[in-house]
Amino acid sequence: MGNKILVVDDEWNMRNLVKLYLSKEDFEVDEARGGHEAIQLTRQHAYDLLVLDIMLPDIDGWEVCSAIRQTQQMPILMLTARNDIQDRVRGLNLGADDYLIKPFAPEELVARIKALLRREKGKVEGGHNLHLAFEDLLIDSESREVKVKGILVELTAKEFDILYMVAGQPKRVFTREILLDNIWDSEDFRDLRTIDTHVKNVREKLRRSGLSYNPIKTVWGVGYKFNTQE
Repeated sequence: MGNKILVVDDEWNMRNLVKLYLSKEDFEVDEARGGHEAIQLTRQHAYDLLVLDIMLPDIDGWEVCSAIRQTQQMPILMLTARNDIQDRVRGLNLGADDYLIKPFAPEELVARIKALLRREKGKVEGGHNLHLAFEDLLIDSESREVKVKGILVELTAKEFDILYMVAGQPKRVFTREILLDNIWDSEDFRDLRTIDTHVKNVREKLRRSGLSYNPIKTVWGVGYKFNTQE
């Protein structure tokens, strides 16, 4: 079997359709009908990716995403019937990695899942070094781990990709468009606030972990660049 995926949706037809297409691609698929069941399954099994519907009968997908992000960092692809940017921003703030609007083509879902899994394995464009070391900060693309003063910092897949990309070329200024094009595969994600949200999250997590300087510097009117010290 290939990667193990958990599909969370209260509609049997949707779960069955997703499972059918993923199984054809040699993915191993588990199913959950509600949020509480999904949280319990993620605590019992190691999943490589989570497909999570927002509208669930017990607790909503946002609450599930937030709860899972407390302990696990597998990519999360959220499904929603609403094409509302505020829903997306809320999900991204809670740790979601991608969104897909219902109804969708199953082939697109499979393509996005494969893209997220590639990102999770560290295949970010740019050809950076596997291990990037700075003052009090270590970024390891092989294990996809970030440590501050030797202590592990839990970042989402997209947060890691942004930090790793800018750190790999510390003299380069990255526009928001470049970061979107290299890290997000979907044309749906053209709102530049997506990048700002993730950068804010990275800064806050590293600060809370004891990093004394802001490693992602804002270049006003242009974008972001890596900064080893303020």
